[in-house]
Amino acid sequence: MSHPLPEDVDPTGQDLRAFTDVLRPQHVAVRNVRGEYVFLRHADVRAIALDDATFSSAVSAHLQIPNGLDGAEHTAYRKALDAFLTPAALEPYHAAFERIAAALASELPAHVAIDAVTDIGAVFAVRAQSAWLGWPTALEAPLVAWVARNHEATRSGNRTDMVAVADEFDTLINGLLDARRGPNGAVIGDDVTAELMRTEVDGRPLREEEIVSVLRNWTGGDLGSIALCVGVLLYHLAQDAPLAARLREGVPDAEWDAVINEILRIDDPFVSNRRITTCPVSVGGVALPEGARVKLNWTSANRDEAVFGDPDAFEPEGNAQHNLVYGIGRHACPGELLATLELRIALRAILAATTSITLGEETSMREVSPVGGWSDVQVILA
Repeated sequence: MSHPLPEDVDPTGQDLRAFTDVLRPQHVAVRNVRGEYVFLRHADVRAIALDDATFSSAVSAHLQIPNGLDGAEHTAYRKALDAFLTPAALEPYHAAFERIAAALASELPAHVAIDAVTDIGAVFAVRAQSAWLGWPTALEAPLVAWVARNHEATRSGNRTDMVAVADEFDTLINGLLDARRGPNGAVIGDDVTAELMRTEVDGRPLREEEIVSVLRNWTGGDLGSIALCVGVLLYHLAQDAPLAARLREGVPDAEWDAVINEILRIDDPFVSNRRITTCPVSVGGVALPEGARVKLNWTSANRDEAVFGDPDAFEPEGNAQHNLVYGIGRHACPGELLATLELRIALRAILAATTSITLGEETSMREVSPVGGWSDVQVILA
């Protein structure tokens, strides 16, 4: 049986968590003003993500390596690129991340309101990612400013602004690549960026546009995402003093990671991914034609009452197996380990440097479509 869908649903200016909390109990999916089928429930989002043959990730007119690839091609690129993101590959960077987090925590002013997203999250994300990739510290201020401009362009939906911001980032990346080329064109240096430039897929070196795409994927999206995650996490800890106290006392890494993932499930800033159908298919009683544009709304799926009961209930152990913060299937986020590591180290340093975290008197501001989480979280550290 095919279910009629609400048409021309417009999320513009809406807090997507609150917006989808209203839609999800009533509707399997909706069609938005762009004609996309937006799936809201956990079972359907999970099923679509696991069926990468029917639901292709080749949705963009722009090169997206590896997330815009399918099948064997996607597998080959993931095999080459995931080597940079294994526990063994990341282990040498733990100490650097810890030094960066401790230094930032010591710099933060006490007893005055600061923005957890911009003043803490964005700064830490830029410093940590730059240390991992071997980028110079002189890029910190331009990159922090770029994160803010990128959020603003994404929030506005203005295509001209979004293209301009993307081009700005690509220009920055191209400069970093040029700095790693010797007079004869050979790659010089041994940092992650240089090693990426030497990486081969199926026996051939990555082309320059592929390298730029990978670095855009690793940084352009992740810098903003880490900033948003820090905002969500500190907002939660500011309202749960017992949890913050327990974490300050010291818990194993596994418990830290479970706490982080559960807070992000409750308020998932990784809102959605796109797919396109390769043939007619029905999902949750919704009939989709071939070529249908589909959105998997992770924020909504992670709050599905049919799976989690009260979506705001904090239950790290009970909810872990159903948590879709980093996706599922072959296209699950390859940066999950790096993101979780950075967030754990950042939060641990902030808690170690403080005795309390409270919300400022000024009201924190939610992000609006198509961005999730908080745009501004005023916290007071003491």
